Amino acid sequence: MVLSHWVPPAVTVLWLLPAIWLVFAAVTDQLGANPAEALVRQTGDMALRMLCITLAVTPLRQAFGWTFLVRLRRRLGLIMFFYAVMHLFCYASFDMGLDVTEIAKDIAKRPFILVGFLAWVLLVPLAATSFNRAVRALGAARWQWLHRCVYAVALLAMLHFFWMRAAKNNFADVAVYGAILALLLGWRVASHYAKRSKAI
Repeated sequence: MVLSHWVPPAVTVLWLLPAIWLVFAAVTDQLGANPAEALVRQTGDMALRMLCITLAVTPLRQAFGWTFLVRLRRRLGLIMFFYAVMHLFCYASFDMGLDVTEIAKDIAKRPFILVGFLAWVLLVPLAATSFNRAVRALGAARWQWLHRCVYAVALLAMLHFFWMRAAKNNFADVAVYGAILALLLGWRVASHYAKRSKAI
């Protein structure tokens, strides 16, 4: 299937609409009694959703032959990183007042903040090397090895989400995201071993 030239920018606009809505809702006071918490929570939810969508590209391509999705994968990954940056910024500014010392203390004190921050740190080199020039500079093998870190990001993000919801004894969304990520990561593991068995 040929990917029309307008599809990538349309995908970008579509997945940035929630961010535009959040800005509008914040300005017009439509985020409820605790707008800061709403911004932190919703940007985090969007980052996790985009992570799931990005990880789904390869299984969908392999299952249905949708090769056009490969051209969207980096774009989806960058949108996911954008929401992760927004999530961190909202936490750092609204919860911690951009006080670097207090942020460092909070990261060290609260495990769910620590694993969330580690997930974000791992995302930085992935976003920074998501361009063709980086692939050429690193070489395809090293680039692929680096970008496999996205699976570690997924596990850390899921642990962050679980611990955060555990504080409120709310596990409904955790079960949904956990099942999706388990399915996607399981597909990757099964695909890896299937390739190895064919090579033997």
